[in-house]
Amino acid sequence: MGNSIFNIGLSGLYAAQAGLATTSHNVSNVNTPGYTRQTILQGTATPQFTGAGYIGTGATVDSVRRIYDEFLTTHVRTAQAGSSQLSTYATHVATLDMMFGDPTAGLAPALADFFAGVNAVANNPADIPSRQVMLTSAQTLAGRFNDLAAQLDALRIGVNQEIGGAISEINTAATELANLNQRIALASATGGATRPPNDLLDQRDALLAQLNEQVGATAVAQADGSLNVYLGNGQPLVVGRQAFQLAAVPGNDDPKNVDVALVSNGTTIVFRPGDLTGGALAGALQYRAGVLDPAQDKLGAIALTIAQTVNAQHALGQDLNGQLGGKLFSVPAPTVQGALANTGTATLAASVADATALTGSNYTLQYDGVNYTLTRLSDNATQTFASLPQTVDGLTLGVGSGTPAAGDRYTIQPTRNAARDIGVSLTDVRAIAAGAPVRTTATLANAGTAVISPGSVDATFLGTPLAAPVTITYNVATGTFSGFPLTQPVVVTNGGTSTTYPAGAPVPYTAGATMTFGGISFAVSGAPANGDTFTIARNAGGTGDGRNALLLGNLATQGGLVSGGASLVDAYGQLTSFVGTAAHQAKIEADAGDAMLTQAQNAQQSVSGVNLDEEAANLQRYQQAYQAAGKVMAIADSLFQTILGIANG
Repeated sequence: MGNSIFNIGLSGLYAAQAGLATTSHNVSNVNTPGYTRQTILQGTATPQFTGAGYIGTGATVDSVRRIYDEFLTTHVRTAQAGSSQLSTYATHVATLDMMFGDPTAGLAPALADFFAGVNAVANNPADIPSRQVMLTSAQTLAGRFNDLAAQLDALRIGVNQEIGGAISEINTAATELANLNQRIALASATGGATRPPNDLLDQRDALLAQLNEQVGATAVAQADGSLNVYLGNGQPLVVGRQAFQLAAVPGNDDPKNVDVALVSNGTTIVFRPGDLTGGALAGALQYRAGVLDPAQDKLGAIALTIAQTVNAQHALGQDLNGQLGGKLFSVPAPTVQGALANTGTATLAASVADATALTGSNYTLQYDGVNYTLTRLSDNATQTFASLPQTVDGLTLGVGSGTPAAGDRYTIQPTRNAARDIGVSLTDVRAIAAGAPVRTTATLANAGTAVISPGSVDATFLGTPLAAPVTITYNVATGTFSGFPLTQPVVVTNGGTSTTYPAGAPVPYTAGATMTFGGISFAVSGAPANGDTFTIARNAGGTGDGRNALLLGNLATQGGLVSGGASLVDAYGQLTSFVGTAAHQAKIEADAGDAMLTQAQNAQQSVSGVNLDEEAANLQRYQQAYQAAGKVMAIADSLFQTILGIANG
């Protein structure tokens, strides 16, 4: 009996010792990230059958288990992936917002200074210092575009490096997970299902949490205790003891970007945009595609539109040397990139025919061996052509050289690098075409009260410049003007309605109506007398004329120049608003993601976390149990000694 009681006390001692050890383990790891509280599973030992019935034989420690909730842990991983994606995205967008919103380093001050310089020349066309200020402000504007483009390129490089860094961390985590899977499977096989390797399981859960900081991943438990880990697109990252590797590869359509690919059995599978969700990797990809690319395209669209529209208007002016205006800005060309997988020798040529017709979208052109298919990436609208060149959305595409092969694909970015490539072509301040190339006069001897407007020209004038002065004469009997050129029809526009009259024919007079021939427009108003004459001629010696500079200045607020119908000033405002709104929304979503993560972690810790007050109570409880078990053993020893004494007596 004494021996039986001794064994019972000894089992209690072992059980209390296991409880003390487990509780001490909990206390020691209270600050260990990813640690899950453990507790012993204590049961009764197999009782002994006697004539009086079953008599207990003590306690056993069946297992040490984690206080673990799979649902709460999975929720933490999901929240971690979402929070990391939102946080990464918000951080990048905030940086871009500060760049565009800077009141001194942004584009707005340089844009305002340029048009202020243009207006100063309009007010004083012959003033050389004013012309120098305008030229300098044009150079400053182009330089500001160049600087912003360089910053955007630096941000792109930084994002690419961040993507590469995230991939490296993912690969490291995948390898460690595969190793842990092997150790856990071996330990589970040794200890059985009732004796799990708790600390190894905690390490694996912590590693999965770290993995979800980089990319959203789903874990699926296997029968041997290992976990298979899958990415958001279903591709396996870890299968049992095998880890697959991600790779950062140059973008097939745009080598300036890095794409994410999975290396499996010697095959590289490039992921599509949106395949990966969650984690810092997805946040960086989302920012690059959703904000950085559009922002760079929009900035380039402004640069391209300024270059093309200012040049077009400048060409309609006359400089101090009496010559028509040349190019003020160099016009950036679209960026064309052939896919790395192309097998043909063709190069694609692209040019902007009309900047105001651009949609702001990028395009892909694919050749199937017979036809070309152009896809507008903003809405995936397609057009098919049997041959090139073709002009679509203000963009002209043609084969520059070589021959395409079936399956070849090209990416066209009409404005992506326009801010980088814009420059100032004009160097001589006297070559600024501030004046108009034509002037109108009313003969001093006219008897009527009619007056003629100064006159203006459009692009048609460049093809048919005025060779000699044109004098028109009013006939009161017929109410018409005659004397127009014999080779050019006259268009009369009144109240939005235009009427065309044959070349050389008399033109009915309507006060205030615009008359146009050979790209020259003017209006006569008032009451002309019979025989009154008006002359339209080249603007010889018009050094004090600032009419074209005034038209150049009006481009700042003229609507319909940039995609969407905006003016140049409004377009930059829309760009800053686009980035600012994205930054504000991203901050809200990131804060919400952080709150959701905190709630998920708190819920998980309320179940699995170590509570020092609870552990202190457990220490006292197991200490008392240990002492009581020792007392049982002491009593058993006393009983045994009594029996020995009786036997010896």
